[in-house]
Formats: sequence, C-alpha cells, structure tokens
Amino acid sequence: MIRLEQEDGLWIVTIDRQDKANSLTEAMLDELVSIAESAGEARALILTGAGKVFSAGADLEAARAGLATSDLWERLSGAIAALPGLTVAALNGTLAGGASGMALACDLRIAVPSAKFFYPVMKLGFLPQPSDPKRMAALIGPARTKLILMGGQKITAEEALAFGLIDRIVAPEALIETARALVADSCAADPDLVRRIGEMCSGA
Repeated sequence: MIRLEQEDGLWIVTIDRQDKANSLTEAMLDELVSIAESAGEARALILTGAGKVFSAGADLEAARAGLATSDLWERLSGAIAALPGLTVAALNGTLAGGASGMALACDLRIAVPSAKFFYPVMKLGFLPQPSDPKRMAALIGPARTKLILMGGQKITAEEALAFGLIDRIVAPEALIETARALVADSCAADPDLVRRIGEMCSGA
C-alpha cells in the first residue's frame, strides 16, 4: 500500500489504498516513517498518491483505536522536514486530516485542479498534531489556519494557491512530470550545495 521507487537519488513515495481513499493504517504510517527516516541520502523526495485522492488521513477505525493521537504523525512530518534534499508533495487529489502534516513538511506542494484541502480535527474531537498548525500558519497566516482548523472550511485548489498553501496547480497528467522537473536540479547538484542552499532558504 506504500510504494517506493528509487532512481538516481530521487525517491518517489506513493500511497496506494485507493479503495479507502488512501487513508492510512498504523502499518502504512509506520512504513512512511521508516522511509522518511532513512531518506537522508536521497537527493530529492516526491510524495504522491494513487488514484484521485492523495489521502483522507487516518483510517477511521484505526483513528478510533488510537492512531489519531499516535506520535508517528509527528515523527513522519519531522523526518520529512529534516531531509536535506528538496521535497515535493505532488497532490493528485484531496488532502485531508492528519495526512496534511506530511505535505506541510515538504518544501513544495503542487496539486491538481480538483484537489481540496480540509482538516476536520476539531469536529472529530482531536487536537491536530503539534507541528501542523505552526507549519500551516507559517505558510498562510494564523487567520486562514483558523479558517481551516477551527472553521472547518474545505479549501479549493484555487483558494489554496491564493493563500500560499500550495505553490502551483498542475494538470493531472502532468503532475509527476512537473514534480520531477522541480527536483531535477537538486538531483543533479552536489548534495552539500543542495543542503547549504536549503538551509539558507529556511533561515537555518
């Protein structure tokens, strides 16, 4: 259900549980964490989903059994944010709930026109993962973050682009090609140079 392709320093991770809107079980989340924590040698990382949804977040039954409050979510987003190479969330469709954390932790986010963004954590009776509101607010500001997390609003791709939540809207057939093009220079450059430029961009 989690596919990993590795080629010339580029890692492409695909969530593939299409019959369940790519919702994540504990085993899938654990596998994503393992991949992210071992991707330090990758020149670039692309996260995407199979089908028409990126991820609906936690599997509902797993969430009720405790996955919604698991520390695996923070480990995943923290590992992605710490990667020295360029990271891109290639959102092939809607991004919801806890799955937002991995996309927010990426350096860039691109999405298809039909994608929607929502994080109904308050409605479900859970707190968001600690880093998610901070990363979201850094991108779109506190008011728009509250619009999503407290107002329960579902944001369209066009709104997400205007807000700064995503960086580009891309036709579905060009999504992975575009993601590959975005990371091409990082894959070809000296890894230390990539790391240093990344640190300069983040203020580290």
